[in-house]
Amino acid sequence: MFPIYKDTHERLGNPPNSGTVAERDETIQQADDLRRSIDYLETRSDIDRNRLVYFTISWGSELSPIMTALEKRFKAAIFAAGGCDPATVLPEADPMNFAPRVKIPVLLINGRYDFVFPMEACQEPLFRALGAPDAGKKRVLYDTDHAPPLLPMMKDTLNWLDDYLGPVK
Repeated sequence: MFPIYKDTHERLGNPPNSGTVAERDETIQQADDLRRSIDYLETRSDIDRNRLVYFTISWGSELSPIMTALEKRFKAAIFAAGGCDPATVLPEADPMNFAPRVKIPVLLINGRYDFVFPMEACQEPLFRALGAPDAGKKRVLYDTDHAPPLLPMMKDTLNWLDDYLGPVK
């Protein structure tokens, strides 16, 4: 499932400025978009609702602490090419304030030379802040920039999911 959040893709409008109440409100609306998407999945007989995983890349990974802390139906999460947001946001919309509440297993995949989410300033603080037990979180670094290499990322992701959810039947 690929949710189309408010102010993305064909729902693109006029995104609010960072640090505003409007941005906070939009973040709430985007979390509602995700919840409605999960509600839909739960109506389908071909979806195993007990094995839902949150996988996101880049901007989605920036928001992922909020989404996975609020949405309790996920059993694990993969945050690829993400990190904390260096921009100023209101505390109630700051993903770093939600990171300690993320208790599900998390795989964080990053490029060592990421220019969007630098390793020391953004990636490492997010990883440390995650509330998952140390045994339930893992970090994979590739010698790349912002975009992790697809084939190694897929292999690491599938292996990690097999460990936490078991192999696909």
